[in-house]
Amino acid sequence: MNRRVVVTGLGIICALGSSAEEVWRATRAGVRAAEALHVEGLGEVPTFRASDPDADGLFGRREARRMDRVGVLAACAAAEALGAAGDHGLADVQIGASLGNAHGGVATLEAAAQVAEERGLQRISPLTIPLGLPNSAAAATARTHGLRGPSASLSTACAAGSDAIGVAAELIRGGRAEAMVAGGAEAPITRMTIGGYARLGALANGDRQPAAASRPFDTGRDGFVIGEGAGMLVLEERQHALNRGATILAEVTGYGTSCDAGHITDPDPAGQGPARAIRIALDQAGRSPAEVDYVNAHATSTPVGDLAEARALVAAGVHGAMVSATKSLHGHTLGAAGGIEAALSVLAIRDGIAPPTINLDDPEPEPALRHLTECTTAEIGVALSNSFGFGGHNACLVLETFRD
Repeated sequence: MNRRVVVTGLGIICALGSSAEEVWRATRAGVRAAEALHVEGLGEVPTFRASDPDADGLFGRREARRMDRVGVLAACAAAEALGAAGDHGLADVQIGASLGNAHGGVATLEAAAQVAEERGLQRISPLTIPLGLPNSAAAATARTHGLRGPSASLSTACAAGSDAIGVAAELIRGGRAEAMVAGGAEAPITRMTIGGYARLGALANGDRQPAAASRPFDTGRDGFVIGEGAGMLVLEERQHALNRGATILAEVTGYGTSCDAGHITDPDPAGQGPARAIRIALDQAGRSPAEVDYVNAHATSTPVGDLAEARALVAAGVHGAMVSATKSLHGHTLGAAGGIEAALSVLAIRDGIAPPTINLDDPEPEPALRHLTECTTAEIGVALSNSFGFGGHNACLVLETFRD
């Protein structure tokens, strides 16, 4: 079916703020939001923590208590996105939810493990399983907003948020839904999760101040800084959005996905898998690599990951575009990253402003990219938002200025 998919609403919660516009202002200003967290057994660990959203006020205390923190972040960001989109006028079965998440309700699971150890299995919460599942964020979002259309919960590690948006766009293109709430959410700042990533050697080693620890593409990078948050988009069929007079922020024209099918954590060092996902997304959008104006890179600040992505951008032919890594500002939010970064890319298109990468003092010399270390005013007609995850999962979204 020849149906086009547009973006009519955004919602973001992360360390930079509790609304899309607040986060966007902080992103443009290069705000340094990281702070140290004392983790027993590890000492001081840099993190990007979000403030607590008012779930009680939005959904009532009883409903808020029936969500893990990841569900709270997702449902609250979805509330902002739906509010910004305005009255969609759809039956509840015509609008669904598609969310990406890596760790599920990990805080719920850790709390249950502690209760079981100290007081026995009979004392753990009966909500431990439903709140701990990877789909708990998607379920919370659908339940609190009455979204009875197509439902999807993607768990492709750190590619999950972008995959969720891509799947939602395909559901609308295929006529399975008229609108979707899509994006990602993650609440991984717990002792066990941080400890696991530390043992894996994936986290920044803590030698620098928290504000300087996330250094995408910098030669001194030594690991990512973990963050939490949610990024949600309201996707809508173009004609329906026009008919109701919605404000259209951008259009989703391409989605590409691939798998390296290689190392359990490390990416293909040549970047061929990510390059393939980029080419697939551009092919669907009907765009050439030379037409890409801006890339919001996945760039987590790990030595192998950033280099592989840089090589992928060269292999896909988009290395002439402006490139920024906003994880330097909001941290690596894992399954939420694709949602947050897609939303920031939409705002970059809307305002004609490409955001900066901070802490990029000494860029990798090869391959050379067109890095932005300051906000840059430019017309952005075509943007890419990249997400890559453990297990070799690759996802790329093409977002464009809407032209009717």
